[in-house]
Amino acid sequence: MAAFLAVPLKKTYDVDLVKPLRNFIQNTFSSAEPDDYNNALSEFNKLRNLMINKSVDKHESALEVLYRYYDQVVSIESKLPITENQVRVQFKWRDAFDEGGFLAGKRTLAIASGLYEKICMLFNIAALQTQIGAVQNQDSDDGLKTCAKLFQQASGIFAHMKDIVLSHVQQDPTPDLNPDTLGALSALMLAQAQEAIYRKATSDRMKDAMVAKLAYQCSELYADAMKLMQLHSIKELWPKEWIPCVVMKQAAFHGLAEFYQSNVAKANKSYGEQIARLKHAQELLSAAQSRGGQTFCFRNEQGKVQREMDEAVKDNNFIYHDKVPDVKTLPIIGKAAVAKPLPVPQKFSTNFTDLFEKLVPLAVHDAMTAFENRKAQIVNMEIGRLRESTNLLNGVLTSLNLPASIEDLAGEKVPQSLTEKAQQMQEQGGASYISKLMNELPALLTRNREILDATVAEMDSEEKSDTQLREQFKEKWTRTQSAQLTKPIREEATKYSTILSTATQADAVVREKFDNHKEGIVLLSKPLTELEASLPAGSGGSSLQTSPPVKELRSLMQQVETIKAEREAIESSIKDASFDMVSSFMSALASEGLVNEESISVEELDRVYGPLREQVSDSIHRQDNLQARIQNANTDFSNARSSNQSAAAREAKLKELQAAYNMYIELKGNLEEGTKFYNDLTPLLVKLQSRVMDFCFARKTEKEELMQDVQKQIANTKSQPAPPTPTYQGGPGQSAPPAGSAPPPAGAPPGTAPHQNPYPAPGYQQPPVQNYAGYGGAPPPQAAGQPQGWQAPYPQYQPPIAMPGSYNPYNPYMGYPQQPTYGQGYPQQQPPQYPGQQPPAGYGAQPPQGQYPGYPQPGYPQQGYPPPAQQWR
Repeated sequence: MAAFLAVPLKKTYDVDLVKPLRNFIQNTFSSAEPDDYNNALSEFNKLRNLMINKSVDKHESALEVLYRYYDQVVSIESKLPITENQVRVQFKWRDAFDEGGFLAGKRTLAIASGLYEKICMLFNIAALQTQIGAVQNQDSDDGLKTCAKLFQQASGIFAHMKDIVLSHVQQDPTPDLNPDTLGALSALMLAQAQEAIYRKATSDRMKDAMVAKLAYQCSELYADAMKLMQLHSIKELWPKEWIPCVVMKQAAFHGLAEFYQSNVAKANKSYGEQIARLKHAQELLSAAQSRGGQTFCFRNEQGKVQREMDEAVKDNNFIYHDKVPDVKTLPIIGKAAVAKPLPVPQKFSTNFTDLFEKLVPLAVHDAMTAFENRKAQIVNMEIGRLRESTNLLNGVLTSLNLPASIEDLAGEKVPQSLTEKAQQMQEQGGASYISKLMNELPALLTRNREILDATVAEMDSEEKSDTQLREQFKEKWTRTQSAQLTKPIREEATKYSTILSTATQADAVVREKFDNHKEGIVLLSKPLTELEASLPAGSGGSSLQTSPPVKELRSLMQQVETIKAEREAIESSIKDASFDMVSSFMSALASEGLVNEESISVEELDRVYGPLREQVSDSIHRQDNLQARIQNANTDFSNARSSNQSAAAREAKLKELQAAYNMYIELKGNLEEGTKFYNDLTPLLVKLQSRVMDFCFARKTEKEELMQDVQKQIANTKSQPAPPTPTYQGGPGQSAPPAGSAPPPAGAPPGTAPHQNPYPAPGYQQPPVQNYAGYGGAPPPQAAGQPQGWQAPYPQYQPPIAMPGSYNPYNPYMGYPQQPTYGQGYPQQQPPQYPGQQPPAGYGAQPPQGQYPGYPQPGYPQQGYPPPAQQWR
């Protein structure tokens, strides 16, 4: 029975995924319905708990649970980024090789990172694959096939992790995630996969030549694993039986390769070569037995080699008398590299379904936010052009007292156009409605100001606490300063404060305009009889009713109404234009791996808004011609009635009322938009406050943990003596190898020095040793007083506040704030270097991240024992 080595699992702890993910979804995906994610969050949380419980089962059904959870973690990377400054979920994992001994306190790492969770899950998937492969039935074909497949998959996963771990874990990883460790595990699992294939070949009674090549490849792979496992940075990490087992198998499979090659020599009637290879096989198996100890599992093969050699020597002595050559002169056995590390699949689970499929990736969400900003700029600009032109036209008509002057030729009644405007004002609430809106603005402003002030005060309080503790503990207080972390958030708060100040000034402008036209607005809000009584009397002008200038002006007034109606339709078309940009962005992301938002958005916006822009320009051009004709016709009309001086006072009053109506429409729009502005600003400020509260709570928790670590460190520094240096590790002046040293391996050249046995002699009590596996044998460098478990600084957070590209020219509320865009502006952190050494080449490689118009394989050192595979020949 083959003795396969299985990698232990990393242990983790329960976390609450529901609350932080729900808060992020609510703050980011504001259009998402609760039913779209509440059940998904609950299922995701249950899946992680099931993953923790199922990891202890050494069955492929347990692997499926790990597969599903890992696939789900990968699928939410682009939608729900779990990082220090976005979705803050702290994942805590223990080193897989930590057995609760002296180093227990140094082998736990907690990071708020989805990439860290993914790396740890990959490790556990590979570890569970090795455990399931190790317990397969070695006497059945299916068991050996499954074993070989799982070991090759595990080898591929460990090799993949070695390349990405430094870019995914932005801190010094635990020893089991050291790239050297992962490289050694990948090599070991590949050797075990080759061993399973060898055993399948012997079970199928394949030709001796092929079996010899398979066995020799096993020996080479175990030699590679042996060298990697004995790197100085990790050689103390492994369970005590691992290195002896690997050393034993390296020699044993070399011996078995020689044995099967001897059968080939026998078939070729090269009896001397047969005996030479059998002798070498016997020496290698004896060496494997002496170094493997209780892990030696080739006794049957050893006995078979002995019997074959006895028989071959006997036959040669009595029959063949073939000369036995020196083993060094024999041809090298070929290698059959059948086992290969399998690539990591995009999806482990064959029936995976994304729980959050209704949420779009953040790249698409950010692209949609940018598109909405572009769209809002175009809407603001084109509607602004229309309204500005309409406002200019109304101003011209008001200055000419049109159409009231041609409706009041008799000077006896209120002009029909003014009557309609008065009725319209009264239906919309009149002066009382304007007063009501103006009285509500201060309360809305105060509410927003209080939220913003409370948010800033919370940051000030946290920063003050951090500064006090920094002054108290000095260099021992190693976490990032609050001022550095809150700088982008404070900049965001400052922008909101500026927006509120601008809105306050706009409120004052609105009130001033209302005061200037209050009398006319109040008069138009009164009953028609009072309005009529307020107009000065005028003399008769009935004779002008049929005059050419009057007829011309009436015709032109109808054209004015036509242009205004057309503009209402154009404005409605501009506002109601619809786009299916999600599909376009998703297609681009799927095909190209990124979203070129600008190119896609500009093309689609031009397609829809191009014809509407032409309509706006045509309407403005026609208005220019119409205004010139109106002014000419009105000049003729004024000349015809120039002899009538009694109508001047009445006409002045009518102009005042016309201006009051126009100002009422403007103020009503401004105040309604201002009210909406303040109401829409409130949830943005509440979200900012929520993020600050979450940040301060996380900092408080971090502060408490750091204070405990600092206090423990201070206590340990005062009371704990340095551990003694074991004599068996050697030192200056050591002249003889320690007890337990091994003799030169069988087959080594004469004069080969004995290799030091990394295990003490029987009965020797090994003193405790400080083990810094993964750091080159030296303690990891830390700032003075830096506590264990210290977290890396938060990534810099730069959420921009999108501002409109244009303003409503008659709207004083400028700079309407936009929802911050997540996933943008975060600088990439460089992967940490291993303290005290440069990582081998290739390590740490980076893997292939409503607007309202007008409102504001490298070489390894050979060290330790046993010698490389070629020295066994």
